[in-house]
Amino acid sequence: MIDILNRSQKRGGKESARTVSNPSASPVVSKGADELLGIRPRRRGVADNEYYELKTRIHDRLIDLMDLTLLDSFDEVTLAPQIRRLVEQILRDEENRVPLNLNEREKLFREIQDEVFGLGPLEPFLQDPTVSDILVNNYRQIYVERFGKLEITEARFKDDIHLRKIIDKIVSAVGRRIDESSPMVDARLADGSRVNAIIPPLAMDGSVLSIRRFFRDPLELEDLITLGTMTAEIAEILKGIVKAKLNVLISGGTGSGKTTLLNVLSRFIPNEERIITIEDVAELQLKQDHCVRLETRPPNIEGKGEVTQRDLVRNSLRMRPDRIIVGEVRGQESFDMLQAMNTGHEGSLTTIHANSPRDALMRLETMVAMTGMDIPSEFMRKYISSALDVVIQVARLPDGSRKVMSLQEILRMEGNMITLQQIFCFEQEGIEEDGRILGKFKACGIRPRFTEKFQIMGIPVPQGIFEVREL
Repeated sequence: MIDILNRSQKRGGKESARTVSNPSASPVVSKGADELLGIRPRRRGVADNEYYELKTRIHDRLIDLMDLTLLDSFDEVTLAPQIRRLVEQILRDEENRVPLNLNEREKLFREIQDEVFGLGPLEPFLQDPTVSDILVNNYRQIYVERFGKLEITEARFKDDIHLRKIIDKIVSAVGRRIDESSPMVDARLADGSRVNAIIPPLAMDGSVLSIRRFFRDPLELEDLITLGTMTAEIAEILKGIVKAKLNVLISGGTGSGKTTLLNVLSRFIPNEERIITIEDVAELQLKQDHCVRLETRPPNIEGKGEVTQRDLVRNSLRMRPDRIIVGEVRGQESFDMLQAMNTGHEGSLTTIHANSPRDALMRLETMVAMTGMDIPSEFMRKYISSALDVVIQVARLPDGSRKVMSLQEILRMEGNMITLQQIFCFEQEGIEEDGRILGKFKACGIRPRFTEKFQIMGIPVPQGIFEVREL
């Protein structure tokens, strides 16, 4: 059996003898805590503030007793029974101060274990496959998103200090820091979930934590069809767009499913092609063998060592890529991405925050202007129209569902404007009593020019798919 006591506790002082008896005994797992200690369940529980104070005291004493280096050496299954036994011993000393009923004891054991091995009150949500986002507005207020809808939870932290400890635990694990001089940070959990934290003085009501869940089993194209994000006909054309090496811009608002769709479409890149992915926080889960994943790096404490997306896009051009995938264009890297698309790197994909295809192109133009280069607007629009082939607009609707709202082909310049033509769209028709959005996907009666490339590359086009009709 592993001895989890730290060295100071092994010296046999009063604290050690009083707190941990018979350390070689088998871990107590099968019996309930009250049965073990001979305590009858009480009807009434303790007040919330007493409970949180008790949990804090037990956690602090547990940290003092444990050899913390073992947490990195052994897994939770190995250590959990012995941690439970230590907590039971500590509870004996606390019994006269804060009596607990059976349910409270079991809850306490579970939450202490979450504090030691996980992220405290957030841990149950991280284990819940239905939760896609965890949003901590302050230590008293935790929201989660399930099936596209936000809901407030009963979970809470003891205080802002408790929340800060969890934030520090997250960021220190990936070599980042957060303090008053650097009060914002992006990080990633061990499972790949994306994390953003911001603390006072920027956060006026206390520390704020946002977690975008990362799922080990990402959605497939068939899943999006089943969920109603698109129809099978639209999916077939999107699959062909990727195989035909068209340059794709996926546009949408926050939480609209841009990265999910990008990840799904990337699956149809042939396995023999060399793919370079560039992201601020790695989220894409490509299954191809010939894939190189690059991630930006923030500056260090001296403000040095930063590596931006623009640096990585420029460097990727020297890596002999067949395809370049930028998780999201946000700034100066947009020009380098367009340059790559215009210089033979066909089939590149990226996403952008925008509410419509037209807004997406305007945002791209604005981002290029951020580079400081003196490029006339008309020339820049020509450059964008020659680089991109299609814009896919996605959205999250009020009922929480996500839809491909339109697929538009970029044609050419007419006067001083980029010409777009809509191939497919989703039209909302009403709202059910339960709030569910009613609507239909439609073909707009336009045969896109990119089908010529489909024919050249032997990609089949279903008969009559572009005729005006409901899909």
